[in-house]
Amino acid sequence: MKKTLVRQILEIVGPENFSTDPADLKCYSYDASSISSLPEAIALPGSTEEVSQVLSLANQEGLSVFPRGAGTGTTGASVPINGGLALCLTRMDRIISINPGDLTALVEPGVVTGELQEEVSRHGLFYPPDPASMRFCTIGGNVATGAGGPRAVKYGVTRDYVMALELVLADGSVIHTGTRTAKGVVGYDLTRLVVGSEGMLGVVTRITLKLIPSPEAEGTLIAFFPDAKSASNTVVSLFESRILPRCAEFLDKMSIELISDQLPVVVPERADAMLLIEVDGVRESIPRQLEEVKNSCKNCGATDIHVAKSKDQAKAFWSARQGMAPSIRTLGFPDKINEDICVPRSCLPEMISELEKIGRKNRITILSFGHAGDGNLHVNLLLDLSDREEKLRGEAAVMEVMEATLALGGTISGEHGIGLTKRPFIQMEIDKRGLEIMRGIKKVFDPRNILNPGKVFP
Repeated sequence: MKKTLVRQILEIVGPENFSTDPADLKCYSYDASSISSLPEAIALPGSTEEVSQVLSLANQEGLSVFPRGAGTGTTGASVPINGGLALCLTRMDRIISINPGDLTALVEPGVVTGELQEEVSRHGLFYPPDPASMRFCTIGGNVATGAGGPRAVKYGVTRDYVMALELVLADGSVIHTGTRTAKGVVGYDLTRLVVGSEGMLGVVTRITLKLIPSPEAEGTLIAFFPDAKSASNTVVSLFESRILPRCAEFLDKMSIELISDQLPVVVPERADAMLLIEVDGVRESIPRQLEEVKNSCKNCGATDIHVAKSKDQAKAFWSARQGMAPSIRTLGFPDKINEDICVPRSCLPEMISELEKIGRKNRITILSFGHAGDGNLHVNLLLDLSDREEKLRGEAAVMEVMEATLALGGTISGEHGIGLTKRPFIQMEIDKRGLEIMRGIKKVFDPRNILNPGKVFP
């Protein structure tokens, strides 16, 4: 990076918010994927004006800029490949306003998702999107990737709550998309276009979010099944019975074994699958909803059902589930390939069956868990990538997972985005003309291709 450009960016954000020190660069070289690449410099702007000035300079010089939040993404979407500037937005962390009358919140991108949820709850309000990393991830990152979570089955994902955006384009100009009103159909819906665009169209600096009133009460249960098919059939049965759970989480046999010592109930010996199901609504409705869920579980073959007897026990159920992903490291496999495929809910039993076949065929250990309520599974292939033969079998298995997902009318990414890791597969889902249109949109927003280059498109 030119010394004059370094000096100019330093003057914009201040010396304490800019660095080219190798130790600092390392901290911004990776996300939660296994991919790492050093930027040439990092900058932490504190305002829309600073973001605008930095992007204007970068655009003039043709400097690549890689926007990022807390770095909790799993596809390498924020990794600064081929040098460039890592633009970290975590300093912009203000909850500017919460408006109970309009059911809205105005926030900066660096606000931690879990902290926003806690703050709006003090007003009797609810922000439903709940990615697993919500204690650390930021709203800006959620917007960039279109993040979801367990509650998506009933309440939807991040894009369903983004009403308006302040967006700094690649040339430094600032635009505003969407409205604060409940309705608005003026012009193209640029807001929904930007949500999920992975920082390739602009840098989001303010976000207007929709809120809803908090439900009065929740009820939680876990059910164990003798096989994965029975559990997945239960999920389908719930919806056929017109039960809309707040969450319906699936864990396979290996996942149960990993968290069994964290659960506050005894795991039966023949437990090859588990569902964690939660309902909510007016207080009087909770017992009836739980009874209907229990009946669906029993009718599909559940062997043991445990209704949470208190908020603390429900919290313990969820704590075990949320510790699932980190616990995989204890299995001793050197590497993990994590996919987040999503199929129509009715196809879930068939998808789980396909995963079992793919694992056996390729002699790869596959561990699956995830948001069964909306057909979104986290498929973890556990292997040793330093073993060439095993790596090839792993790659073949990943391809077969993608093929099986698409054959069932699914999508190769339910909530993690594309980034770098899923880029080789995007052409399997989106046809040539569709990709051409997307590249054209990218060029309109970012003619010099300085924003997060090298991502998404093959």
